[in-house]
Amino acid sequence: MVKQKTIKTEISLTGVGLHTGKEVKMTFKPAPVNNGFTFVRVDLEGHPVIEADANYVVNTQRGTNLEKLGVKIQTPEHVLAALMGSDLDNIIIELDASELPIMDGSSKFFMEAIEEAGIQEQELNRNIYVVKEVISFIDEASGSEIMVMPSDHYSVTTMVDFGTKILGTQNATLKTINDFKTEISNARTFSFLHELEALLENGLIKGGDLNNAIVYVDKDISESTMESLKKAFGKDEITVKPNGILDNLTLHYPNEAARHKLLDVIGDLALIGTKIQGKIIANKPGHYVNTQFAKKMSKIIKNEQRNYVPTYDLNQEPLMDIHKIMAMLPHRPPFLLIDRIIEMSDSHVVGMKNVTMNESFFIGHFPNAPVMPGVLIVEAMAQTGGILVLSTVPDPENYLTFFMKIDNVKFKQKVLPGDTLIFKCDLITPIRRGICHMQANAYANGRLVAQAELMAQIARKQ
Repeated sequence: MVKQKTIKTEISLTGVGLHTGKEVKMTFKPAPVNNGFTFVRVDLEGHPVIEADANYVVNTQRGTNLEKLGVKIQTPEHVLAALMGSDLDNIIIELDASELPIMDGSSKFFMEAIEEAGIQEQELNRNIYVVKEVISFIDEASGSEIMVMPSDHYSVTTMVDFGTKILGTQNATLKTINDFKTEISNARTFSFLHELEALLENGLIKGGDLNNAIVYVDKDISESTMESLKKAFGKDEITVKPNGILDNLTLHYPNEAARHKLLDVIGDLALIGTKIQGKIIANKPGHYVNTQFAKKMSKIIKNEQRNYVPTYDLNQEPLMDIHKIMAMLPHRPPFLLIDRIIEMSDSHVVGMKNVTMNESFFIGHFPNAPVMPGVLIVEAMAQTGGILVLSTVPDPENYLTFFMKIDNVKFKQKVLPGDTLIFKCDLITPIRRGICHMQANAYANGRLVAQAELMAQIARKQ
C-alpha cells in the first residue's frame, strides 16, 4: 500500500493567462488526506472551492475549462499534469483570477515549485483503481480514441496525426510516472498558424508570446498576418525557422508535440479523481476526448465503489476468536455482537458475526418475521471498531468504549437468520487520545447492508 502525499509548505507563482492575458498569482498549499486537488478563487467573495472533477468540465474549446455554481477555472491541465507527475494526492491551489498561468506552455515551472515546496507522506493509504478490463471512449466526429487496459503499473502512450506536411504522425510514451519530470514536463503547448490567426482575430490569445507556445507554420504567411503576429508578440521581426516553426524557440524534442499531448492527457485524466493502475493508449487525443473519457472513468469507479463488496476467506484461522475478543472488549452476551476478527492493521479492522435464529432479539423483532435491528448492526460495527482502538493501549481490559457521534447512517438490506455479517471499519482520521473516527460498512450475501460514520472514545474504568 502507498501512502497519500501532499506538499510540505506552501509556494506561490505568478504569470499570465494564455487567453485572458491577465496576471494571476497561484499558490500551492498542503491539503489534508482525501482532499484531492481543489482550486480556491481567493479573488471572489467567500473564496469558492472548485474540485478537480471531470463532471465540472463545461467546454474544451481552448483548453479544459471547469465551472461550478458559476465560478470558473480555465486551463488547469498543465498544473494538474504537474501534480500527477509529482505523484501527489492532495493539494489546494489558490488563484486570484480564473485562468491559471501559462508560464512557458509546459508543466516545468509547476514541477519545480512543487519540488521546492517538498513532498511529504500522509497518514492514510492511497486509493488506486486497478483496471480489470478494457475501457474506451471514441469520438466519432474526430476519430479520437482513448482506452485503458489492465497492467501492473500506470503508463501512457499517445499517437497523434495532424494531417499536415510540417507536423505529421508522432508518438510518445511514458513508461512510468517517475519519468514525467525528465521526459514530459518541459514539452510545451503548440498551435498551427491557421489556428493562431483565428484566435488573434477574436482577441482570444492575449497572454501569448513566442516563449510559451510553439507555432507551426502550416501555410504561407501574408503580410497582414505577419504584422498581426509582430504586434501580438511584441516583436520587431518574426521569421520561420527551417523546421517550420516561428523563430525564438528551439524544439526540446523532435516529437515535442506528441509529448505535450501526452502531458495534456495526464492533466485531463487527473479529473477522474482517482489514480489508475492501467495502460492508457490515446489515439489523436484532445481535451474533448480526454475529459469525456475522464467522465466515463469517474462514473465507472464511483459505481464500483458504491457496489464494492470485499471478500475474505472465512475458512482460514481468524486473527482473533471469541475468547480473544472477550479478553479485549468489555461486552458480554447477549450484547457481544461479533464472533471473529478476520484482519486488522493500523488503519482498519474486519470482523464477522454469524446471525442465528437463537439471537434473543428475534423474539420480539419481529414475531414470525425475524429481522436483525438496525441499531444492533451499528453496535456490531462499533464493537468491531472498538477492537481497533483498544489495540492501541497495552491493557485494553481496563478500558470501556463509548459512542461520541454517529453520522450518515444508511440501511440498505435486511439481515435475517442464517446470514453471515462482515464488518469493515476504516479510519477517517488517525486515532488520537483514544478517539476513533471511522467509516464502517456491514456486508451480507455479497451486498452492502448498512454503513455509518462512527466516532467513539475509550476511557479507563473507574
